[in-house]
Amino acid sequence: MNRFVAAVVAGVIALSPMAVTAQDYARYSDTAAQTELSRIADVQMAVMTPMRDGVGLATNVYRPRDAEGPVPTIFWKTPYNELAYSARTTRTALTWVSRGYAFVVQNERGRYFSEGEYEILGYPQTDGYDALTWIAAQPWSNGKVGTLGCSSSAEWQLALAAQNHPAHAAMVPQASGAGIGKVGRFQEQGNWYTGGVPRNLFFIWLYGVDNPQRAQIPGDLDQETRARIVRYNDLDTEKPKVDWPRQIRHLPVNDLLADLGEPAGTFEELIARTPADPAWREGGLYHDDMGWGVPSLWFNSWYDVSIGPNMELFNHARSTTEDREAAQNQYVVVGPNNHCAFAGLGPNFKSGDRDLGDASFDSDAMVHAWFDRWLKGEQRRFPANTPHVQYFNMGENRWRTDAQWPPAGVQTVRMYLRSDGAANSLNGDGRLSLEAPPAGERPDRYRYDPMNPVQTIGGGDCCNGGLVTAGAFDQRPIEARNDVLVYTSEPLTSPMQVSGFVDAVLKVSSSAPDTDYAVKLVDVAPDGTAHILGDTIIRARYRTGFDNPTPLTPSQVATVQPTPITISNTFQRGHRIRVEVTSSNFPKFVRNLNTGGANETEKAGVIADNAVHHAGDDASYIELPVLN
Repeated sequence: MNRFVAAVVAGVIALSPMAVTAQDYARYSDTAAQTELSRIADVQMAVMTPMRDGVGLATNVYRPRDAEGPVPTIFWKTPYNELAYSARTTRTALTWVSRGYAFVVQNERGRYFSEGEYEILGYPQTDGYDALTWIAAQPWSNGKVGTLGCSSSAEWQLALAAQNHPAHAAMVPQASGAGIGKVGRFQEQGNWYTGGVPRNLFFIWLYGVDNPQRAQIPGDLDQETRARIVRYNDLDTEKPKVDWPRQIRHLPVNDLLADLGEPAGTFEELIARTPADPAWREGGLYHDDMGWGVPSLWFNSWYDVSIGPNMELFNHARSTTEDREAAQNQYVVVGPNNHCAFAGLGPNFKSGDRDLGDASFDSDAMVHAWFDRWLKGEQRRFPANTPHVQYFNMGENRWRTDAQWPPAGVQTVRMYLRSDGAANSLNGDGRLSLEAPPAGERPDRYRYDPMNPVQTIGGGDCCNGGLVTAGAFDQRPIEARNDVLVYTSEPLTSPMQVSGFVDAVLKVSSSAPDTDYAVKLVDVAPDGTAHILGDTIIRARYRTGFDNPTPLTPSQVATVQPTPITISNTFQRGHRIRVEVTSSNFPKFVRNLNTGGANETEKAGVIADNAVHHAGDDASYIELPVLN
């Protein structure tokens, strides 16, 4: 049992009777939930909250009807259809109103009933700031606002935290990696890239969300009429269904949505950029030179799209010097779940096809306690001795706590990629060894054909139209391919816990001026089942920096170092550690066509003869953060 849950059971962290009532709302029918909300809350629908440029953002306000004096506010900002009566919004409002909070949900600029032009993350540095100012100025507000949300409702909070608004008392960003531009070793520009390689998920997501030709209601309606329309109309679009497994193969990539008849929009703007394009600084992304000013309770997960940047940002926020109170009050929970699926953590938990035992964690109770601490001043609800890091260790299958990430006591263990020159496939001679290779050890060679890419099976992903199911799936179907290099350790004689950032350094060469190198870390059970733990990738042209694209010299050895894989896993006795190396991971990542040109504008690729070297000074290896 994790310490927070244990503390609740023991009575150290006291849950109020209201919290018990709130737990029951999930069992209410939609009609019953709406009736109960009408009984306990004063509701204002589609209030047009003014921004500094005169644009109005549609906002629902739910307030406790019998409140004695001003109340704190939970603020949820969203690009999704959550203002019209919906089961999710109703139950969320019930939960917070029953606990003595106002609950405010607002559509981002350019979405549904909000005015203006849409931009990803919704202008957090202006619209987000102005929304907090408006909330704090209301007569029913006590001046303290907590921001809450998952995915798109979390990502905008990051740049807002850099503004340090006086009303922004605390925040709970869940699965928020797409709000990060650059932080530390990660420069993913909102998860648009990993290692300079575009991810396909956002292409599909934008098809559903970006709607340049959206319908709008007249702007001169009175408030009562507007509220009536919002209650019974949702302005939601229903675009034609797409066969994404077929469409995602379309070339050129930058024509992917236009080929479906979509008008030009956000996709065309973003796909034309490079990872170092200055335009990434102009939107709502958070960058690590922006400061941090808000106490935060982070929720992340091992099989989400961006666990690495998320944990790097958690560490960055703790190190800020501008606001010591904020720095000292950063907490993180990391579960084995997929994107935003924290409510599903429980007994008999499975990720993909891997059994992970009892992963129970009451995330709702922790969120309630967190906001009671910061918005109501109830210090006991979230004690100062709460562990800063609570993470689920896979393999050991239990929750652990620590004061930092990676955990204290981690030591780096280097394991070398070795072979006799034939590590191709599961049937090859690749091995993972603690001993460095001697000079003269033969490289491993494989042929990468972008028209026959290696298929993605599991790992971290989300929001991709069903192309990839995230989680811990068996990789043996992939390891049967000759264009996948497989390096496996001997069976372990004792358990090895790996918790932290896993680095890979590869010595490579190619016949092409550019290609990709994809790396995967796998836990191999005694029966041969090979569960993916994490993956990463790098586009070779960016090996010396995203602002310095440099072609490969054919057949000349170069060093590539992908961004780290971030995990916590115990390789049990008898298990083996495995590393896979190849040049594609599709459809998770866009294929490199190997031409060295503007990849996303090209229609045809060339085959690349690639190699991984591991001899003497050209050793290739991974570095594991091992907790003894």
